[in-house]
Amino acid sequence: MSRAAEKSIRAGHPWVYSNSIRETNRAGTSGELGIIYDSENAFLAVGFYELNSPLAVKILEAGKAVKIDQTWIENKLRTSFSLREFLKTEKTTGYRCVHGENDGMPGFILDRYETSFVMKLYALGWVKMLKSLEESIVKLLQPERLVLRLSRNVQEASRAFGFEDGQLLCGLPAAAPVVFHENSLAFEADIIKGQKTGFFLDQRDNRKKVMGYSRGKRVLNVFSFSGGFSVYAAAGGAKEVSSVDISEHALQSALRNFNLNQDNAGIKAVRHQIFKADAFKWLRESTGKFDLVVLDPPSMAKRQGEKPAALSAYSKLANDAIGKISAGGILVASSCSAHVTSDEFFETVLKNCRKSGRIHHILEKTGHSPDHPIKFPEAEYLKTIYVQFEKQA
Repeated sequence: MSRAAEKSIRAGHPWVYSNSIRETNRAGTSGELGIIYDSENAFLAVGFYELNSPLAVKILEAGKAVKIDQTWIENKLRTSFSLREFLKTEKTTGYRCVHGENDGMPGFILDRYETSFVMKLYALGWVKMLKSLEESIVKLLQPERLVLRLSRNVQEASRAFGFEDGQLLCGLPAAAPVVFHENSLAFEADIIKGQKTGFFLDQRDNRKKVMGYSRGKRVLNVFSFSGGFSVYAAAGGAKEVSSVDISEHALQSALRNFNLNQDNAGIKAVRHQIFKADAFKWLRESTGKFDLVVLDPPSMAKRQGEKPAALSAYSKLANDAIGKISAGGILVASSCSAHVTSDEFFETVLKNCRKSGRIHHILEKTGHSPDHPIKFPEAEYLKTIYVQFEKQA
């Protein structure tokens, strides 16, 4: 192990890269536990080993030798659950219970949707420990159902253990998307086949902020997906809301989410338009002005090498969106690309604000919701900036 890697592990970083490993006593197989020793041959850490991966080890424990068993799993889960106690209300029944490396369980995600729980695994080691995970979750949470979701990198290997993406591990089958609540608003989550675990829970706080900015405004939600920002804008008293997405499936989900909230008089009264279109083309070619524009695109840079193209795309989106904003209007721009830093993203957006020649000021900058804690730099993927344009003199 290189000296730099030893220092990083002792500082709490959860990853070990393959080029920092000096030697191994045998080849190893993906998903098994790997024990790491420092340059003095003393125990340093234990984690899941990944064969032929640049990210060779995901650290489970560092500094002390412990047994990675069901007791260890239960202790980690209890700690994570206790940090989310403030979210356990009737008003919010959808949130993240375990956030991977940031909760000391690298490659493991657990989300709650009402009484349904969804675990998503990004490391084969967890697949090998699935029985202990399931038993621990059932013991601590008594879920109505527990669903397994698997990242693409472990789906094929998981079949050898009898597991498939979307598999019901225990409880009652989900015949349709499950309904949960977020700040008293109802949403559906496709926990079997939907993106991630069924809904983008990480934008909950930003959705609530948009609700607060929406009263009396014409709101445009670009890359609207299932209409989260759109529903919040309507609940906040928007004059009208437009949702743009290339996916018909996503737009139909947005319509259903509006229907789920028809007991809310404000939402019921709002005119909601949907546009099935490529967001870049729609922003460039459509006419009309809006008082608040939300840009929440999917990740533009899943690899470091894609960052220049991502920054160019963010710049294009910001420039075209600014052209749609009326005097006194607000731009809400988000990035979920981990390879693009907050400073890089914010400066890209602000560069286009300056280029527009319009007087503007930053209302606020935000990051992750508290159920998505960030404990190391590479985990900081979500960043959002709110910019208001002044009425011209």
